Amino acid sequence: MTALIVIVIYFAVLVIISRLTAGKADNATFFTANRQSPWYLVAFGMIGASLSGVTFISVPGWVATNGFSYMQMVFGYLAGYAVIAFVLLPLYYRLNLVSIYGYLHQRFGFRSYQTGAWFFLLSRLLGSAFRLYIVALVLQLLVFDALGLPFWVAVLSTVLLIWLYTHKGGIKTIIYTDTLQTLFMLLALGFTFYFLHDMLSPNQSAVAYVSNHDWSKMFYWDSFGSEPRHFVKQFIGGMFITITMTGLDQDMMQKNLTCKHLGDARKNMIWFSLCLLPVNLLFLGLGVYLYDYAAMMNISAAGDELFAAVAFSEGLPVWIGVVFLLGLVAAAYSSADSALTAMTTSFCVDILGMDKTADIREIRTRKWVHVGISVLLVIVVVVFRYVVSESVIKEIFTVATFTYGPLLGLYAFGLFTKRDVTDRYVPLLAIAAPTISGILYVYGPQLIGYTFSFELLLINGSLMFLGLWLVSSTKKRS
Repeated sequence: MTALIVIVIYFAVLVIISRLTAGKADNATFFTANRQSPWYLVAFGMIGASLSGVTFISVPGWVATNGFSYMQMVFGYLAGYAVIAFVLLPLYYRLNLVSIYGYLHQRFGFRSYQTGAWFFLLSRLLGSAFRLYIVALVLQLLVFDALGLPFWVAVLSTVLLIWLYTHKGGIKTIIYTDTLQTLFMLLALGFTFYFLHDMLSPNQSAVAYVSNHDWSKMFYWDSFGSEPRHFVKQFIGGMFITITMTGLDQDMMQKNLTCKHLGDARKNMIWFSLCLLPVNLLFLGLGVYLYDYAAMMNISAAGDELFAAVAFSEGLPVWIGVVFLLGLVAAAYSSADSALTAMTTSFCVDILGMDKTADIREIRTRKWVHVGISVLLVIVVVVFRYVVSESVIKEIFTVATFTYGPLLGLYAFGLFTKRDVTDRYVPLLAIAAPTISGILYVYGPQLIGYTFSFELLLINGSLMFLGLWLVSSTKKRS
C-alpha cells in the first residue's frame, strides 16, 4: 500500500507540473518548446533521461559478472558526446530542424528520409519498451501482485500515467518534469549508497572499500578476439552507441533542439556528459554494497532483481524502499516520457509531413498519434514478458547495435562524402546491413574465431556506408 501511495502522489506532482508548463500549447510547443528552454535545465534533465530505470536496476546488478568494465563504455560515451557537440549539433541548428531526420531528406531524398525515421521509430520503440519492462516488473512485484492484478495492467497503468502528463505540453513539459525526476533519481542513489556504506564499512572510506573489492576491476586488455569486455571493444562500442543513441536519435536530440541557440545546446551537452562519469561510477559502487549486503543478510537475489530485493528486505528501514521506488520511477519515466514525445514528433513530422502550425486538425491528429504510439508501447512491453531473458541493459545495447547501424552509415556518408546515392536502394541497404551484422554476431566465433561485442555497431554502420558508396555517384540529384 505504501508503494501505491508513493506512486499516486508522485504522478500527481507530475500532472500539476504539466498543467503549469503546458499553457495554451500548440504543435510548436509540443515539438520544440518554442526553442526557449534554459540549457542548464535541459542538461540536468538529460542525466535522468540518459540513465533511465535500466541503469538504476541493471548496472548495479551487472557488477558480479562484469566488474567495473562498464566504465570503459562510459569513457567511450565522452568521446561520442564530443562528436555530437561539435559535429552534429551545428548541423541541426544550421538547418533549423524539428526532426533531425529532415537532414536525410535534404541530403539524399525522400526514401532515405523515411528510412531514417522508420529506423528511429523501431529503435526507440524497442529501447523504450526494454526500459519500461524492467520498471513494470518491479511495480508488479511491489504493487500489482498484492492487488491480484496481471502484468499487463501494470504496463497499461504506467504508460497511461506518462500519457496524462505529456499529451498536451509535449517536450516543453518534459524539460521540467525530467529535471524533477533526475533530482529524485540522484537523491535515491546517494541516500542508498550512504546508508549501505554506513552499515558495511563505517570505519573505512567508500573509495577504499570499493576499490579493494574483488569486483572493482575496470580495464580489460587481454584476449582481444575472445573477450567481449576488452577495453578497445567497449570504448569504441560506447562511443558509437552514444553517437547513434543520442546524436542520431530524435528522442535525445529533441531536448537539445529546444535550447535558444547552438551555444546553449553545446554547453548542455558538455556539462551533461561530464556528469555521467561520477554518476555511473556511483551506480557501480552501489552494486558492490548491494551484493555484499545481500550476502550478509542471506538475500538470494542477483542481477536485475538485486536492488529491489535489498531495498525492500526486512533488515532495512521502510524509507529505503520508498527512496528506491521514487528513484526507479523517476529514472524510468524521465526516459520513457521523452521517448513517447519523440516518437510522436517523428511520426507526425517525418511520416505524416506535419509542420509546427497550430491548425486544429493537425493538433487533433498529433493527439491521436500520441495515443496510438502509447498503445503500441504497451503491447511491446507485454510481449517482452515472454522473450527477455538476460540483463536488460545488455539487451538494450545489443538491439541498438542492429537498429542504429543504418542510421550511423547514412549520416556518416552524408557528412563525410559529397557523393549522391540512388535513393530507391537505401531501404534495401538498411535491411541488408543489420542482417549481415546479425550473422556475424551469431556465427563469428565459429567462422572467424572472434566474439563480437558492442563494436558490432561500427561494423553495421560501415556495411551501410559501403553499400551507399556502391549505389552512389558524383552526380547531383536533379
